Amino acid sequence: MEHIVIIGNGIAGITAARHIRKLSDKRITIISAESEYFFSRTALMYVYMGHMKFEHTQPYENWFWKKNRIDLVKGYVNNVDHANKKVQLEDSSISYDKLIIATGSKPNKFGWPGQDLKGVQGLYSKQDLEQLQENAPDNKTCKRAVIVGGGLIGIEMAEMLRSRKIPVTFLVRENSFWNGVLPKGESELINEHILEHHIDLRLNTNLVEIISDENGRAKAITTDKGETIECSVVGLTAGVSPNVDFLKESGIELGRGVKVNRLLETTIKDIYAIGDCAEQHQGIDNRRPIEAVWYTGRMMGETLAQTICGNQTEYKPGHWFNSAKFLDVEYQTYGWVFSERSKQDHEAHFHWRHPKEKICITVAYHKDTKEFLGINTFGIRMRHEVFNKWLTQKKEVEYVLQYLKDANFDPEFYKQYETEILAKYNAEFNTSLSTKKKSLKRIFNIA
Repeated sequence: MEHIVIIGNGIAGITAARHIRKLSDKRITIISAESEYFFSRTALMYVYMGHMKFEHTQPYENWFWKKNRIDLVKGYVNNVDHANKKVQLEDSSISYDKLIIATGSKPNKFGWPGQDLKGVQGLYSKQDLEQLQENAPDNKTCKRAVIVGGGLIGIEMAEMLRSRKIPVTFLVRENSFWNGVLPKGESELINEHILEHHIDLRLNTNLVEIISDENGRAKAITTDKGETIECSVVGLTAGVSPNVDFLKESGIELGRGVKVNRLLETTIKDIYAIGDCAEQHQGIDNRRPIEAVWYTGRMMGETLAQTICGNQTEYKPGHWFNSAKFLDVEYQTYGWVFSERSKQDHEAHFHWRHPKEKICITVAYHKDTKEFLGINTFGIRMRHEVFNKWLTQKKEVEYVLQYLKDANFDPEFYKQYETEILAKYNAEFNTSLSTKKKSLKRIFNIA
Protein backbone atom coordinates (compact mmCIF):
# COMPACT_ATOMS: atom_id res chain seq x y z
CA MET A 1 0.00 0.00 0.00
CA GLU A 2 1.44 3.38 -1.03
CA HIS A 3 2.43 5.45 2.01
CA ILE A 4 1.80 9.21 1.91
CA VAL A 5 3.62 11.16 4.62
CA ILE A 6 2.62 14.77 5.31
CA ILE A 7 4.80 17.07 7.42
CA GLY A 8 2.57 19.69 9.05
CA ASN A 9 -1.03 19.57 10.29
CA GLY A 10 -2.23 23.02 9.23
CA ILE A 11 -5.03 23.67 6.76
CA ALA A 12 -2.91 22.69 3.71
CA GLY A 13 -1.65 19.35 5.06
CA ILE A 14 -4.96 18.34 6.62
CA THR A 15 -6.94 19.20 3.48
CA ALA A 16 -4.54 17.10 1.40
CA ALA A 17 -4.96 14.17 3.81
CA ARG A 18 -8.75 14.40 3.86
CA HIS A 19 -9.04 14.54 0.07
CA ILE A 20 -6.51 11.74 -0.47
CA ARG A 21 -8.63 9.62 1.86
CA LYS A 22 -11.82 10.52 -0.05
CA LEU A 23 -10.17 9.44 -3.30
CA SER A 24 -8.14 6.40 -2.20
CA ASP A 25 -7.20 3.76 0.36
CA LYS A 26 -3.57 4.89 0.56
CA ARG A 27 -1.82 4.83 3.91
CA ILE A 28 -1.61 8.37 5.31
CA THR A 29 0.63 9.66 8.11
CA ILE A 30 0.67 13.26 9.35
CA ILE A 31 3.63 14.48 11.42
CA SER A 32 3.38 17.64 13.53
CA ALA A 33 5.36 19.02 16.45
CA GLU A 34 2.90 21.87 17.12
CA SER A 35 -0.27 20.11 18.25
CA GLU A 36 -1.73 16.63 18.46
CA TYR A 37 -4.83 17.52 16.44
CA PHE A 38 -5.63 19.99 13.68
CA PHE A 39 -7.03 23.34 14.83
CA SER A 40 -8.13 26.55 13.16
CA ARG A 41 -5.16 28.90 13.43
CA THR A 42 -7.27 31.97 12.64
CA ALA A 43 -9.36 31.33 15.77
CA LEU A 44 -6.43 31.43 18.24
CA MET A 45 -7.07 35.09 19.09
CA TYR A 46 -10.59 34.28 20.29
CA VAL A 47 -9.26 31.73 22.78
CA TYR A 48 -7.13 34.43 24.43
CA MET A 49 -10.07 36.86 24.35
CA GLY A 50 -12.28 34.35 26.16
CA HIS A 51 -14.76 33.85 23.32
CA MET A 52 -14.01 30.13 23.02
CA LYS A 53 -11.90 27.33 24.46
CA PHE A 54 -9.01 25.81 22.52
CA GLU A 55 -10.95 22.60 21.87
CA HIS A 56 -13.59 24.69 20.11
CA THR A 57 -10.98 25.58 17.45
CA GLN A 58 -10.73 21.92 16.41
CA PRO A 59 -13.08 21.32 13.43
CA TYR A 60 -13.01 17.52 13.85
CA GLU A 61 -13.65 15.30 16.85
CA ASN A 62 -10.58 13.43 18.11
CA TRP A 63 -12.02 10.11 16.91
CA PHE A 64 -12.21 11.41 13.31
CA TRP A 65 -8.58 10.58 12.49
CA LYS A 66 -8.63 6.94 13.57
CA LYS A 67 -12.00 6.34 11.93
CA ASN A 68 -10.64 7.71 8.65
CA ARG A 69 -7.37 5.77 8.94
CA ILE A 70 -5.16 8.85 9.14
CA ASP A 71 -2.20 8.20 11.47
CA LEU A 72 -1.01 11.14 13.58
CA VAL A 73 2.60 11.36 14.79
CA LYS A 74 3.66 14.03 17.30
CA GLY A 75 7.25 14.97 16.57
CA TYR A 76 9.69 17.32 14.88
CA VAL A 77 11.27 16.41 11.54
CA ASN A 78 15.01 17.17 11.55
CA ASN A 79 15.80 16.17 7.98
CA VAL A 80 14.48 14.61 4.77
CA ASP A 81 16.55 11.80 3.25
CA HIS A 82 15.16 11.70 -0.30
CA ALA A 83 17.69 9.09 -1.50
CA ASN A 84 16.28 6.54 0.94
CA LYS A 85 12.78 8.08 1.05
CA LYS A 86 12.81 8.67 4.81
CA VAL A 87 12.03 11.56 7.14
CA GLN A 88 14.23 11.70 10.21
CA LEU A 89 12.64 12.61 13.56
CA GLU A 90 14.55 13.16 16.80
CA ASP A 91 14.62 9.48 17.79
CA SER A 92 13.10 7.61 14.84
CA SER A 93 12.53 7.71 11.10
CA ILE A 94 9.49 7.16 8.89
CA SER A 95 9.64 5.82 5.33
CA TYR A 96 7.44 7.26 2.62
CA ASP A 97 6.47 6.63 -0.99
CA LYS A 98 5.34 10.22 -1.51
CA LEU A 99 6.11 13.14 0.79
CA ILE A 100 4.11 16.35 1.20
CA ILE A 101 5.80 19.29 2.94
CA ALA A 102 3.20 21.57 4.55
CA THR A 103 5.16 23.17 7.38
CA GLY A 104 3.63 26.65 7.15
CA SER A 105 5.29 29.86 8.32
CA LYS A 106 7.30 31.27 11.21
CA PRO A 107 7.39 34.88 12.47
CA ASN A 108 10.10 37.09 10.98
CA LYS A 109 13.00 38.28 13.09
CA PHE A 110 15.40 40.88 11.79
CA GLY A 111 18.30 40.61 14.20
CA TRP A 112 17.06 43.18 16.71
CA PRO A 113 19.16 43.25 19.88
CA GLY A 114 17.14 41.51 22.58
CA GLN A 115 14.78 39.71 20.20
CA ASP A 116 15.26 36.39 22.04
CA LEU A 117 14.57 37.70 25.55
CA LYS A 118 11.75 36.33 27.69
CA GLY A 119 8.53 38.21 27.03
CA VAL A 120 9.38 38.64 23.33
CA GLN A 121 7.25 36.54 21.00
CA GLY A 122 5.32 36.19 17.78
CA LEU A 123 1.72 35.18 17.24
CA TYR A 124 1.43 32.23 14.89
CA SER A 125 1.45 28.87 16.67
CA LYS A 126 -0.42 27.21 19.52
CA GLN A 127 2.77 27.62 21.54
CA ASP A 128 2.69 31.38 20.85
CA LEU A 129 -0.85 31.53 22.26
CA GLU A 130 0.23 29.65 25.38
CA GLN A 131 3.23 31.96 25.74
CA LEU A 132 1.03 35.05 25.49
CA GLN A 133 -1.34 33.63 28.12
CA GLU A 134 1.71 33.37 30.38
CA ASN A 135 3.36 36.67 29.45
CA ALA A 136 0.21 38.81 29.50
CA PRO A 137 -2.47 37.22 31.69
CA ASP A 138 -3.83 40.61 32.82
CA ASN A 139 -3.03 44.32 33.06
CA LYS A 140 -1.48 43.90 36.51
CA THR A 141 1.15 41.45 35.34
CA CYS A 142 1.67 43.22 32.01
CA LYS A 143 1.63 46.99 32.44
CA ARG A 144 2.25 47.65 28.72
CA ALA A 145 2.94 45.73 25.54
CA VAL A 146 4.73 46.93 22.42
CA ILE A 147 3.85 45.42 19.05
CA VAL A 148 6.30 45.71 16.16
CA GLY A 149 4.95 45.43 12.62
CA GLY A 150 1.87 46.88 10.98
CA GLY A 151 0.13 43.91 9.39
CA LEU A 152 -2.86 41.69 10.08
CA ILE A 153 -1.16 39.68 12.84
CA GLY A 154 -0.08 42.89 14.59
CA ILE A 155 -3.58 44.34 14.72
CA GLU A 156 -4.97 40.99 15.91
CA MET A 157 -2.45 40.94 18.74
CA ALA A 158 -3.31 44.53 19.67
CA GLU A 159 -7.01 43.64 19.82
CA MET A 160 -6.25 40.59 21.98
CA LEU A 161 -4.24 42.58 24.51
CA ARG A 162 -6.76 45.43 24.63
CA SER A 163 -9.48 42.88 25.43
CA ARG A 164 -7.66 42.43 28.77
CA LYS A 165 -7.25 46.20 29.13
CA ILE A 166 -3.48 46.01 28.63
CA PRO A 167 -2.07 49.27 27.22
CA VAL A 168 -0.56 48.76 23.76
CA THR A 169 1.99 50.75 21.76
CA PHE A 170 1.98 49.81 18.08
CA LEU A 171 5.14 50.53 16.06
CA VAL A 172 4.56 50.79 12.30
CA ARG A 173 7.53 51.65 10.09
CA GLU A 174 5.33 52.98 7.24
CA ASN A 175 3.74 56.44 7.32
CA SER A 176 0.26 54.86 7.34
CA PHE A 177 -1.02 51.45 8.48
CA TRP A 178 -0.65 48.66 5.86
CA ASN A 179 -0.22 51.22 3.09
CA GLY A 180 1.88 48.75 1.12
CA VAL A 181 -1.35 46.83 0.56
CA LEU A 182 -4.22 49.30 0.99
CA PRO A 183 -4.95 52.46 -1.02
CA LYS A 184 -4.52 55.75 0.83
CA GLY A 185 -8.15 56.33 1.90
CA GLU A 186 -8.53 52.88 3.40
CA SER A 187 -5.20 52.97 5.21
CA GLU A 188 -6.15 56.32 6.76
CA LEU A 189 -9.51 54.90 7.87
CA ILE A 190 -7.73 52.09 9.71
CA ASN A 191 -5.29 54.56 11.33
CA GLU A 192 -8.29 56.42 12.77
CA HIS A 193 -9.95 53.20 13.90
CA ILE A 194 -6.82 51.99 15.72
CA LEU A 195 -6.56 55.27 17.63
CA GLU A 196 -10.26 55.15 18.52
CA HIS A 197 -9.55 51.85 20.28
CA HIS A 198 -7.00 53.57 22.54
CA ILE A 199 -4.02 51.92 20.90
CA ASP A 200 -0.90 54.09 20.89
CA LEU A 201 -0.15 54.01 17.15
CA ARG A 202 3.37 55.21 16.25
CA LEU A 203 3.76 55.62 12.48
CA ASN A 204 7.15 56.08 10.78
CA THR A 205 8.72 54.38 13.79
CA ASN A 206 11.20 51.49 13.90
CA LEU A 207 12.35 49.25 16.71
CA VAL A 208 16.04 49.68 17.55
CA GLU A 209 16.58 47.50 20.64
CA ILE A 210 14.74 45.45 23.25
CA ILE A 211 16.23 46.12 26.70
CA SER A 212 16.62 43.35 29.27
CA ASP A 213 16.09 43.42 33.01
CA GLU A 214 18.36 41.52 35.40
CA ASN A 215 16.43 38.27 34.80
CA GLY A 216 16.74 38.22 31.03
CA ARG A 217 13.18 39.50 30.47
CA ALA A 218 12.17 42.44 28.30
CA LYS A 219 11.63 45.61 30.31
CA ALA A 220 11.63 48.31 27.59
CA ILE A 221 12.31 49.05 23.93
CA THR A 222 14.01 51.92 22.16
CA THR A 223 12.92 53.40 18.83
CA ASP A 224 14.68 55.27 16.05
CA LYS A 225 12.97 58.42 17.35
CA GLY A 226 15.17 58.25 20.46
CA GLU A 227 12.29 57.14 22.68
CA THR A 228 12.41 54.50 25.41
CA ILE A 229 9.09 52.76 26.07
CA GLU A 230 8.75 50.57 29.15
CA CYS A 231 6.98 47.27 28.53
CA SER A 232 6.98 43.65 29.68
CA VAL A 233 5.77 42.06 26.43
CA VAL A 234 7.07 42.69 22.91
CA GLY A 235 5.08 41.23 20.03
CA LEU A 236 7.14 40.69 16.87
CA THR A 237 4.57 40.68 14.07
CA ALA A 238 6.60 42.01 11.14
CA GLY A 239 5.32 39.34 8.76
CA VAL A 240 6.10 35.66 8.39
CA SER A 241 8.43 33.55 6.26
CA PRO A 242 8.32 29.90 5.17
CA ASN A 243 9.26 27.40 7.83
CA VAL A 244 11.89 25.48 5.82
CA ASP A 245 15.17 25.72 7.73
CA PHE A 246 15.16 21.96 8.42
CA LEU A 247 15.38 21.32 4.65
CA LYS A 248 18.64 23.22 4.00
CA GLU A 249 20.71 20.02 3.77
CA SER A 250 18.01 17.96 2.04
CA GLY A 251 18.90 18.65 -1.59
CA ILE A 252 15.40 20.03 -2.26
CA GLU A 253 15.61 23.37 -4.09
CA LEU A 254 14.78 26.26 -1.80
CA GLY A 255 14.23 29.95 -2.39
CA ARG A 256 12.51 31.72 0.46
CA GLY A 257 10.29 28.65 0.51
CA VAL A 258 10.25 25.20 -1.11
CA LYS A 259 10.35 25.71 -4.88
CA VAL A 260 7.41 24.06 -6.68
CA ASN A 261 5.92 23.99 -10.16
CA ARG A 262 2.24 24.32 -11.07
CA LEU A 263 1.70 20.68 -10.06
CA LEU A 264 3.15 21.57 -6.63
CA GLU A 265 6.10 19.23 -7.27
CA THR A 266 9.52 20.03 -5.84
CA THR A 267 12.78 19.39 -7.69
CA ILE A 268 12.92 15.91 -6.11
CA LYS A 269 10.67 13.16 -7.45
CA ASP A 270 7.74 12.19 -5.20
CA ILE A 271 8.19 15.21 -2.91
CA TYR A 272 5.62 18.04 -2.97
CA ALA A 273 5.08 21.27 -1.04
CA ILE A 274 1.86 23.16 -0.31
CA GLY A 275 0.61 26.07 1.78
CA ASP A 276 2.67 28.90 3.28
CA CYS A 277 5.98 27.09 2.79
CA ALA A 278 5.55 26.53 -0.99
CA GLU A 279 7.09 28.98 -3.46
CA GLN A 280 6.10 29.00 -7.12
CA HIS A 281 9.06 29.50 -9.48
CA GLN A 282 7.02 32.35 -10.91
CA GLY A 283 3.90 33.90 -9.39
CA ILE A 284 0.53 33.09 -10.98
CA ASP A 285 -0.88 36.23 -12.66
CA ASN A 286 -0.45 39.06 -10.12
CA ARG A 287 -0.10 36.68 -7.19
CA ARG A 288 3.12 36.48 -5.21
CA PRO A 289 5.20 33.30 -5.51
CA ILE A 290 4.51 32.61 -1.81
CA GLU A 291 0.92 32.91 -0.61
CA ALA A 292 0.59 32.79 3.17
CA VAL A 293 -3.22 32.73 3.05
CA TRP A 294 -5.63 30.24 4.62
CA TYR A 295 -7.77 29.57 1.58
CA THR A 296 -4.85 29.10 -0.84
CA GLY A 297 -3.44 26.46 1.52
CA ARG A 298 -6.79 24.69 1.40
CA MET A 299 -6.93 24.92 -2.40
CA MET A 300 -3.38 23.57 -2.75
CA GLY A 301 -4.29 20.63 -0.51
CA GLU A 302 -7.34 19.79 -2.63
CA THR A 303 -5.38 20.17 -5.88
CA LEU A 304 -2.44 18.03 -4.79
CA ALA A 305 -4.75 15.24 -3.57
CA GLN A 306 -5.97 14.86 -7.15
CA THR A 307 -2.42 14.49 -8.46
CA ILE A 308 -1.40 12.07 -5.70
CA CYS A 309 -4.40 9.92 -6.57
CA GLY A 310 -3.63 9.72 -10.30
CA ASN A 311 -5.55 12.70 -11.69
CA GLN A 312 -2.68 15.11 -12.48
CA THR A 313 -4.02 18.60 -11.72
CA GLU A 314 -2.37 22.02 -11.91
CA TYR A 315 -2.83 24.54 -9.13
CA LYS A 316 -5.19 27.24 -10.47
CA PRO A 317 -6.33 29.52 -7.67
CA GLY A 318 -8.54 31.75 -9.84
CA HIS A 319 -9.28 35.38 -9.03
CA TRP A 320 -7.59 36.76 -5.93
CA PHE A 321 -9.77 37.27 -2.86
CA ASN A 322 -9.22 37.62 0.85
CA SER A 323 -10.95 38.82 4.00
CA ALA A 324 -9.88 40.01 7.43
CA LYS A 325 -11.06 42.07 10.35
CA PHE A 326 -9.47 45.26 11.66
CA LEU A 327 -10.86 45.44 15.20
CA ASP A 328 -14.58 46.16 14.50
CA VAL A 329 -14.26 46.73 10.74
CA GLU A 330 -14.66 43.80 8.33
CA TYR A 331 -12.53 43.88 5.17
CA GLN A 332 -12.96 42.00 1.90
CA THR A 333 -11.04 42.20 -1.34
CA TYR A 334 -11.83 40.65 -4.73
CA GLY A 335 -9.60 40.95 -7.80
CA TRP A 336 -6.72 43.41 -7.67
CA VAL A 337 -6.76 46.78 -5.91
CA PHE A 338 -3.18 47.93 -5.47
CA SER A 339 -1.81 50.48 -3.02
CA GLU A 340 -0.58 53.87 -4.17
CA ARG A 341 3.03 52.76 -4.34
CA SER A 342 2.37 49.54 -6.28
CA LYS A 343 -0.52 50.68 -8.48
CA GLN A 344 -0.05 49.72 -12.13
CA ASP A 345 0.09 52.33 -14.88
CA HIS A 346 -3.30 51.40 -16.34
CA GLU A 347 -5.05 51.21 -12.96
CA ALA A 348 -7.48 53.89 -11.77
CA HIS A 349 -9.44 53.96 -8.50
CA PHE A 350 -12.88 55.18 -7.46
CA HIS A 351 -13.17 55.64 -3.69
CA TRP A 352 -16.28 56.26 -1.59
CA ARG A 353 -16.34 56.68 2.17
CA HIS A 354 -19.28 57.14 4.51
CA PRO A 355 -19.19 60.59 6.14
CA LYS A 356 -19.59 59.24 9.71
CA GLU A 357 -19.17 55.46 9.87
CA LYS A 358 -16.06 53.37 9.24
CA ILE A 359 -17.47 52.18 5.92
CA CYS A 360 -15.86 52.59 2.50
CA ILE A 361 -15.16 50.93 -0.83
CA THR A 362 -12.44 51.30 -3.45
CA VAL A 363 -13.08 50.07 -6.98
CA ALA A 364 -10.13 49.49 -9.32
CA TYR A 365 -10.61 49.63 -13.09
CA HIS A 366 -8.63 49.98 -16.31
CA LYS A 367 -8.47 53.69 -17.06
CA ASP A 368 -8.63 53.13 -20.85
CA THR A 369 -11.00 50.17 -21.30
CA LYS A 370 -12.98 50.75 -18.05
CA GLU A 371 -12.70 47.02 -17.26
CA PHE A 372 -13.47 46.20 -13.63
CA LEU A 373 -10.24 44.97 -11.97
CA GLY A 374 -11.17 44.60 -8.31
CA ILE A 375 -12.85 46.00 -5.22
CA ASN A 376 -12.02 46.51 -1.54
CA THR A 377 -14.88 46.84 0.92
CA PHE A 378 -14.78 47.95 4.56
CA GLY A 379 -17.88 47.53 6.71
CA ILE A 380 -20.04 46.13 3.88
CA ARG A 381 -20.32 42.37 3.28
CA MET A 382 -20.23 41.35 -0.38
CA ARG A 383 -20.87 38.11 -2.30
CA HIS A 384 -17.71 36.40 -3.51
CA GLU A 385 -19.53 34.53 -6.29
CA VAL A 386 -20.92 37.72 -7.86
CA PHE A 387 -17.55 39.48 -8.05
CA ASN A 388 -15.90 36.29 -9.27
CA LYS A 389 -18.40 36.18 -12.14
CA TRP A 390 -17.96 39.87 -13.02
CA LEU A 391 -14.18 39.53 -13.03
CA THR A 392 -14.37 36.47 -15.29
CA GLN A 393 -16.81 38.24 -17.62
CA LYS A 394 -14.60 41.35 -17.65
CA LYS A 395 -17.52 43.65 -16.85
CA GLU A 396 -16.99 47.40 -17.07
CA VAL A 397 -16.77 49.44 -13.89
CA GLU A 398 -20.03 51.27 -14.59
CA TYR A 399 -21.91 47.97 -14.92
CA VAL A 400 -20.51 46.86 -11.54
CA LEU A 401 -21.55 50.09 -9.82
CA GLN A 402 -25.07 50.00 -11.30
CA TYR A 403 -25.60 46.36 -10.27
CA LEU A 404 -23.77 46.58 -6.94
CA LYS A 405 -26.94 45.60 -5.04
CA ASP A 406 -26.57 42.10 -6.50
CA ALA A 407 -23.26 41.75 -4.66
CA ASN A 408 -24.43 43.07 -1.28
CA PHE A 409 -24.51 40.25 1.28
CA ASP A 410 -25.56 42.27 4.34
CA PRO A 411 -28.74 41.08 6.12
CA GLU A 412 -32.12 42.38 5.02
CA PHE A 413 -32.52 45.18 7.54
CA TYR A 414 -28.98 46.54 7.29
CA LYS A 415 -28.68 49.95 5.72
CA GLN A 416 -27.70 49.88 2.04
CA TYR A 417 -25.24 52.36 0.51
CA GLU A 418 -25.35 51.66 -3.24
CA THR A 419 -27.32 54.84 -4.04
CA GLU A 420 -24.83 57.07 -2.21
CA ILE A 421 -21.89 55.26 -3.83
CA LEU A 422 -23.28 55.72 -7.34
CA ALA A 423 -24.21 59.35 -6.63
CA LYS A 424 -20.58 60.11 -5.83
CA TYR A 425 -19.44 58.36 -9.00
CA ASN A 426 -21.94 60.36 -11.09
CA ALA A 427 -20.77 63.62 -9.53
CA GLU A 428 -17.09 62.74 -9.98
CA PHE A 429 -17.33 61.58 -13.59
CA ASN A 430 -20.32 63.65 -14.83
CA THR A 431 -22.45 60.58 -15.57
CA SER A 432 -26.13 59.84 -14.87
CA LEU A 433 -26.06 56.15 -13.97
CA SER A 434 -28.84 54.64 -11.85
CA THR A 435 -28.78 51.71 -9.43
CA LYS A 436 -30.47 48.54 -10.62
CA LYS A 437 -32.85 46.55 -8.43
CA LYS A 438 -31.39 43.45 -6.81
CA SER A 439 -32.17 40.27 -8.77
CA LEU A 440 -31.90 36.76 -7.32
CA LYS A 441 -32.09 35.42 -10.88
CA ARG A 442 -28.90 37.27 -11.76
CA ILE A 443 -27.19 36.44 -8.48
CA PHE A 444 -27.81 32.71 -8.70
CA ASN A 445 -27.82 32.44 -12.51
CA ILE A 446 -31.45 31.31 -12.55
CA ALA A 447 -32.78 31.12 -16.12
